Amino acid sequence: MQVRCISANNEMLGIMSTSEALKMALGSGLDLVEISPDARPPVCRIMDFGKYKYEESRKEKLGRRQPAGAVLKEMKFHANVEDHDYQTKLRHIHEFLKKGYRVKASLMFRGRENEHRELGFELFKRLIKDCEALGAPEFQPRLLGNNLFVLLRAQHAAKAACAETATKAKPETGGQEPAERNQRPEVRSQ
Repeated sequence: MQVRCISANNEMLGIMSTSEALKMALGSGLDLVEISPDARPPVCRIMDFGKYKYEESRKEKLGRRQPAGAVLKEMKFHANVEDHDYQTKLRHIHEFLKKGYRVKASLMFRGRENEHRELGFELFKRLIKDCEALGAPEFQPRLLGNNLFVLLRAQHAAKAACAETATKAKPETGGQEPAERNQRPEVRSQ
């Protein structure tokens, strides 16, 4: 039987008998692998088949291990974040979302900040609005103890969940909105 043979260096060796191609492969310590059985004559390549299978399994494992949507990046905020710091963090979040990563934005209330949790919710509303072109929240901001957090995912992965998130009720801030975004609300003594 005749086969078209390709060397380990991807050079065309031409059409030869199967036994001749097998002798060439064994002479160089490699395997003769049929890569296109339907062609006339069938195409065979001289290669290290064990090494090829190993590399394929490694590629498959790496592909399963870290798809872009599974990578989670975190950005930490504080309730009294200045505008420049906010813009810097927002720019980093935009970069992460462009790469297809999920982003966890978290805010920890410390001390007297616990009395003004509405500032954290307002900050996250602003963040969600500023990121709506690149990503959408998986859920509305949630409060767990002293920590407020929200998960954002890249827009292409979030289109289906965007409509679902928009229909859910948004948390109440409990007070009037301040005149400026970074201005603290008036504190009343009792």
